[in-house]
Amino acid sequence: MNATQTSRSAVMRFTLVSGFTLSLLFGFLGTTQSAEAGLRLCNKTTSRIGVAIGYRGDKDWVTEGWWNLPASECGVLLPDPLLARYYYIYAVDYDLGGEWGGRRFMCIKDKEFVIDGIRDCSVRGFKRAGFFEIDTGEQKNWTVQLGEPNTDGPAPQ
Repeated sequence: MNATQTSRSAVMRFTLVSGFTLSLLFGFLGTTQSAEAGLRLCNKTTSRIGVAIGYRGDKDWVTEGWWNLPASECGVLLPDPLLARYYYIYAVDYDLGGEWGGRRFMCIKDKEFVIDGIRDCSVRGFKRAGFFEIDTGEQKNWTVQLGEPNTDGPAPQ
C-alpha cells in the first residue's frame, strides 16, 4: 500500500466554520436552481465511487445505497425537494480505496439497500459505517461535491 492509498483509507474529518465555508465545501445550489434534484452529489475525483445516504424517515433513521458514480460525474441521490435540514453521506473510492466518512454511525450493506434504523447493525446482519453530516440550511436543493485531496469539496484524508 503506497502513501496515497494509506492517506485515502483514513476517515475524512472536517469542521464547518460558517455558512460561507459550508457553501464552498459542498457546492451550494440555491432554490433558484431548477428543480432537477433535491440532493445531488458530484464526484470530483478521478475514481469511481459508491455513495450511501442517511436521513430521518417518518418513524426512524433510514440509510440507502449504493449510487455508483463514474469519475467527474454527478448523480441525483434524492430527486424530490429536501424536507429536512440534515442529511448524512458515506462514500467509498472503488479504484484507489479509501472512504469519505464521519462520526454519525449508521447501517450499510455491500449490495443495494434500504435499511430502517441505525441501531444494532451487526446483530441485524449489516455493517456499521460513519457518515458525515450535510447541513442544507433547510434549502430545498443541495449539491455535495466530493473531491481529491487539495481540491474543492470534502476529500479523504
